[in-house]
Amino acid sequence: MTAGRDKAGFAGAVEIRRVDVDGQRLRVGVRHGDAGTTPLLIFNGVGANLELVEPFISAMPGVEVVIFDIPGVGGSPTPLLPYRFSSLARLADKLVSRLGYSGQVDVLGVSWGGALAQQFAHQFPQRCRRLVLAATSAGAIMVPGRLSVMLRLVNPRRYRDPAYLDAIGGELYGGGYRRDPRLLRDHGRGIRPPRGRGYAYQLMAGWGWSSLWWLRSLRQPTLVMHGTDDPIIPLVNARILSRLIRRSRLHLVDDGHLFLVSSAREVAPVVRRFLADAGDELADAGSGRP
Repeated sequence: MTAGRDKAGFAGAVEIRRVDVDGQRLRVGVRHGDAGTTPLLIFNGVGANLELVEPFISAMPGVEVVIFDIPGVGGSPTPLLPYRFSSLARLADKLVSRLGYSGQVDVLGVSWGGALAQQFAHQFPQRCRRLVLAATSAGAIMVPGRLSVMLRLVNPRRYRDPAYLDAIGGELYGGGYRRDPRLLRDHGRGIRPPRGRGYAYQLMAGWGWSSLWWLRSLRQPTLVMHGTDDPIIPLVNARILSRLIRRSRLHLVDDGHLFLVSSAREVAPVVRRFLADAGDELADAGSGRP
């Protein structure tokens, strides 16, 4: 199952493993939690290695966490051929089984990873217990950010050039990243640049993909979270998600696109309460309200 392990994971508690799944080697992070808790599977953003969500994971003590570098990103080798979200969802399902999780998991997706999280919940409804969508949209049919922002987003230069990240990071990510240069420096220190075709493959996975056609069929209780100053994915996209997903709740954060990192201490308790809630309080019509 496991080809190798790093002796020390980031945050001092996350164990880094190399796991082969159907011939694809994946760099996986596992942070063990309290006994009896449902594991939280995290899908990261485009080009983002697993270390970049360390502040959020550290702010969720006791929660079992599984996160992996998407093929072609961080420490996961680039596959020969491109992939779609459906094949990545199958890969993730097989990965959690390989790691020994036979039951349900909770799923959290950030930005690009939010699309993958929606696909996973749709494709494996019995596996996904609860769903958290952070700073994301319904895919190709969405209200886009400004053209200047989107052009910078499709270029992976920010992952390779620290000076360029310092110059454009505030405008690109918004929120706290506009106000605090230390956030950008910390962000930059955690980056492992995507390899060769890896970034392009991630972008290609989303071309033409949209969840609008089946969002209303999702039955998982869903927490939709979004920053009020998100230059990449405007807030209206979160409102669309929360209106179309039947059992959903919208939570707004006074921050930007990467609020899960820059406001980790504020948003982690919101996520913990949602995941721990044993009730069935979410309306079957999409609350759509913060």
